[in-house]
Amino acid sequence: MKNAKVLTISQFIHPFIDGTGMAKAARQLPQGTLESGNEIRVFMPKFGSINERRHQLHEVIRLSGMNLIINDTDHALLIKVASVPNARMQVYFIDNEEFFKRKAELEDDDENFFPDNDERALFFCRGVLETVRKLGWSPDIIHCHGWMTSFIPLYVRHFFNDDPHFEDAKIVFSAYDEPTQELDKDLAKKLTLEGFDKNLLKSLSKPTTDDLQKFAMGLCDGVAKGSPKLSRAMENAIKATDKPVLAFQSEAEERLGAHLEFYQGVLEAALV
Repeated sequence: MKNAKVLTISQFIHPFIDGTGMAKAARQLPQGTLESGNEIRVFMPKFGSINERRHQLHEVIRLSGMNLIINDTDHALLIKVASVPNARMQVYFIDNEEFFKRKAELEDDDENFFPDNDERALFFCRGVLETVRKLGWSPDIIHCHGWMTSFIPLYVRHFFNDDPHFEDAKIVFSAYDEPTQELDKDLAKKLTLEGFDKNLLKSLSKPTTDDLQKFAMGLCDGVAKGSPKLSRAMENAIKATDKPVLAFQSEAEERLGAHLEFYQGVLEAALV
């Protein structure tokens, strides 16, 4: 695959967040995609645990300044950017003082899942898509990594569905071996405040991170296994899906080639 535009959205990316297969994959795949003759844009949350000085992050003034309404409350959107060492790629960071200033990613010091993680994910996903619009860039493929990106298919299909930046975009969702966590029981209510039809959200009445990923898979064009083993719920969901599925690839070179071929297949399926 060449000359395609691939938008990578991940909750973790190496070297800014280390220690997970997701972080490595979301670092290696876009670089390989770029080096194979394609255009890329890459986004992740600016968690407070990321050292801005060490990684030389700086704010992109022309992209910052928008307010996003999440759960009927305004939140300021800040966009930062940094270059990945030894690679010709940049990563954009979605930042907000209330959601991402805390010095942790998803859990507090006692390993309790943050109660506002659903709103953090909503802000992150909405912020990515608003920024892509500001960039005037129209992706062919949107590749989502991890549960925090699960709202991307919903926004693309049912919020920005008339936006020319996303009208031809195909979505690939990568599922990883992440602990299943409960989300705020009012998540569906928060989404209806944004204008989403409540009938669309029935599966999120008692939401978990697995439920959210299964919901995303139902709205995407292809599913990739990011880990050799997933939770039972996710394995069953992948077996039941009618979407194309890419098996887990353990070697980096094999992973890149398999994903580029998978992207191409998803794009070609849209032309049939």
